[in-house]
Amino acid sequence: MHQQLASGRWHSLPLIEQLTNVGSDVARAARWYVKNQKRCEQAFDHTLELLDLTIADERWKGRRKELTRARELLCDAMFGGTTYGSDLASLDCYFFHFAMAARVGR
Repeated sequence: MHQQLASGRWHSLPLIEQLTNVGSDVARAARWYVKNQKRCEQAFDHTLELLDLTIADERWKGRRKELTRARELLCDAMFGGTTYGSDLASLDCYFFHFAMAARVGR
């Protein structure tokens, strides 16, 4: 678990930065998906931890439907995309837009 983030620092970050960090782990999982299953699973676990911290953040309670849907699609992608046809590469593209927006906003 991201102990330092879970202890409060995460809840001080704006949503765009939280999702940028989630996206970093999505990209990592996508890179390792074919090459190394263990590393892929580790990155995926980190992704879920960060996304769960974001979902639990009271500031975003009005966005929980979107956030939980993203979590559902990530899980679907990780387990073959059989329910929604999701894949990590597409979700990497989705989260990449948050990273670009965060960079422009600085």
